[in-house]
Amino acid sequence: MDNEESIIVEEEQRQQEVQESGTKKKLGFLDKAKKSLVKALDKNDDGEFDLKDVSIVAGTIGSAAKKAAGAVKTSVKEGSEQLNQKIEQNKREAELKALAPIFSDDLEDPSFSIPKLIRVTEIDKKHAESELCQGSIGFSSLQKDLNVVTLFRDKVDEWGVSFYPDRDSEIYYVDPVDRDHYIALDEYFNYLKVVRITELQKIAQDLGAKHFRVIYKEQKKSIVANDIKGKVNAKGVVHGITGKLDASFDHSSSSKEFSSVEIAAEMSFLGHEPVAPKLVYLAKESAVQSLIDLRMSNNTMLHQTITIQLSNSSGIKVRDAEKIDAALAAMKLSGDTTVTSEAQNESRRLFEYEIDF
Repeated sequence: MDNEESIIVEEEQRQQEVQESGTKKKLGFLDKAKKSLVKALDKNDDGEFDLKDVSIVAGTIGSAAKKAAGAVKTSVKEGSEQLNQKIEQNKREAELKALAPIFSDDLEDPSFSIPKLIRVTEIDKKHAESELCQGSIGFSSLQKDLNVVTLFRDKVDEWGVSFYPDRDSEIYYVDPVDRDHYIALDEYFNYLKVVRITELQKIAQDLGAKHFRVIYKEQKKSIVANDIKGKVNAKGVVHGITGKLDASFDHSSSSKEFSSVEIAAEMSFLGHEPVAPKLVYLAKESAVQSLIDLRMSNNTMLHQTITIQLSNSSGIKVRDAEKIDAALAAMKLSGDTTVTSEAQNESRRLFEYEIDF
C-alpha cells in the first residue's frame, strides 16, 4: 500500500471515530434529557413515569385550574360588591338631597343660618321612615324661589329661637330686628304695629315729654294711586318735560284721603330732663332721630309732629310678600288673605306722632 492509500484509510477511520463519538454524545444527552423528564414527571418517586404519575399530573393541573377559576370568581364577586356599594352610595346621596335633613350639629356650623320663613309641624312620613333622617330636627326645602326650613314640633327647643305669640302656629316670619325671634305670619303686621307704638311711648318718656299722641291712619287705595301719578308728572317737569300737572296730585291733602283714622296711644307725663332713648324698631326712621337730636340739644322745643310711614320699618316689603305667597301656594298652605295684600295695606299706613314738652 502506497502512502496515498494509507492516508485515505486513516482519514476514513478518523471520521468514523468522530461520527461514533458524536452519536454517543447525542445518545448521552437524550438519555440525560429522558432522565430529567422522567424525574420531573415522576410524581410518586418510583423512578419511572407511568399511569400513576399521569394521574398525579392531571390532578395537579386540575387543582391549578380550580385555583384560577376561583381567583376569577373572587374577582367578579369583589367587582360586583364594589358596584353594589357604589349604587347604594348614590341612592343614599339622592335620598339625602331630596329629604335634606337638618341635625343639631348642623346648627353649630358657622355657614348655617335659619331662613326668614319657617314652618313648624309634626315630622312627616318620609323623614320618619328614612334611616338617614333618624335624629334629625327638621329639614330644608326650596319652595319656588324661597328657601324654607321646617322645624319638627317636638324638636323646636333645639333650634334656640323664640316665637310669638306661641308655638301653636305653623308659618312664622323673622322679626326684623331680632334674628332669633319669629312671629306667626297671621300676627305679623299687627305685632309690628303694637311694638312700634310702644316704642314711641318709650321715646316720649325718655325725652321728658309732658304729652304725646299717636294717630294711626290708613290711606285709601285710590288716593294713593292718584298721589303716585301726580309725583310722576312732577318729576317729568324737573327733567324738562313740559306739561300741566295732573289735578289729582293735590287730592292727597283732602280730609277724605284716609279709610281709617284712630288714636292708637295717648298719654300725659310730669316731664323731666331728656335722656337719649334707645331705638329698636324705629332706628332707621330719620324723622324720629331728628326729633331726638333736637330735644337732646335744645330743651326749648315745646311741640313737634312727625309722620312715620309704617312700610319703612316693616320686615316684609311687597316684593318679599309675593315670594312668600308663592312659597305658601307650593306648600298648599294658602289662606283667604294673601301676604301680598297685607304688605300693600302696610304701604298705605302711617303714624302721626305728636309730642309736647
